Amino acid sequence: MPIKNVKLGKDAKIWNKNLVNLYGCEIGDSLVGAFVEIQKNVKIGNNCKIESHSFICEGVTIEDDVFIGHNVNFINSKRPKATNNGKLQTEDNWIVIPTIIKTGASIGTGSTIMCGITIGEGALIGAGSIVTKNVPPGETWVGNPARKIR
Repeated sequence: MPIKNVKLGKDAKIWNKNLVNLYGCEIGDSLVGAFVEIQKNVKIGNNCKIESHSFICEGVTIEDDVFIGHNVNFINSKRPKATNNGKLQTEDNWIVIPTIIKTGASIGTGSTIMCGITIGEGALIGAGSIVTKNVPPGETWVGNPARKIR
């Protein structure tokens, strides 16, 4: 798997460079586990931990001190399609909807984060949750769809 056109912090750690797919992104002094894909135009701050098997698509910004658990998936379109007027879609047909994960947030294993939302500072997302709405700072959300528990 490739690492192409990536801006890495001087203390960034990639657990196994042969087992990640990173391209066109910025990663600060953070840790990225094996079998992770981070697409172009993603920005990841410092002191983040991205666990294995996670997918971070174009349009996602992750601030400092964020934990992303194993197999967390981000979505960047509300209406994905394979074709446009009978032809395979290209990048020109795609509208990326940004998502922001604020400083100190934690996202549990197996969660899915829909596009166009912000997860607030210090928020906690429980394992297996599907987040479809903004999560205010410091709150804990769980479930499908995720909702506040405290």
